[in-house]
Amino acid sequence: MREKEARLALEALGITHVEFLKTRSGESIIDQQLFERLSDAVPAVSDVVTRIRPDAVLTLAYEGGHPDHDSCSFITSIVAREQSLPAWEMPIEPLFKKVQRKWQTLLQPAQPAITIRPTSEEIDRKQRALDAYASQGSFTGIANVEERFRPLPAYDYTRRPHHDVLNYESWQWKMTGDQVSAAFETYLAAHD
Repeated sequence: MREKEARLALEALGITHVEFLKTRSGESIIDQQLFERLSDAVPAVSDVVTRIRPDAVLTLAYEGGHPDHDSCSFITSIVAREQSLPAWEMPIEPLFKKVQRKWQTLLQPAQPAITIRPTSEEIDRKQRALDAYASQGSFTGIANVEERFRPLPAYDYTRRPHHDVLNYESWQWKMTGDQVSAAFETYLAAHD
């Protein structure tokens, strides 16, 4: 279902070439489990980047919104460093219990960021893409927000993104920020 929704969303944005991350044995990585599959995911992403050879890579900020988002930030930091590519991040999650944020604002705004205000045409396309994710409920009022991008900071992924309650902890998912950052630390220790 998520793969179908992702294809519809990307199609709304005009993207037709899509690859979904698979393990070496061809399995899909299940939602919320990317941090447990880093030894499969890092080389898989590296292979795609080697084949496509983009000018830069973009990921989500390391902010504790979703364990897969945090894992994507970690994976991007490794692949970008190994392949000497610029890496950029964008924030998304505004839901932290103790940290009051709006959509697309950075937890540490002191670092320079580029802000882009979408045109009305871009807002329409973004809303169609968001609407494709029917399983996620309604995404209203976020297609028109300004977007912020900045170079990926040198995060210490062996530590939680911040000390407040992370979104996935407040949702009482099975993992904690400490478990996710411990998985990053384990991967780094095994691959240094």
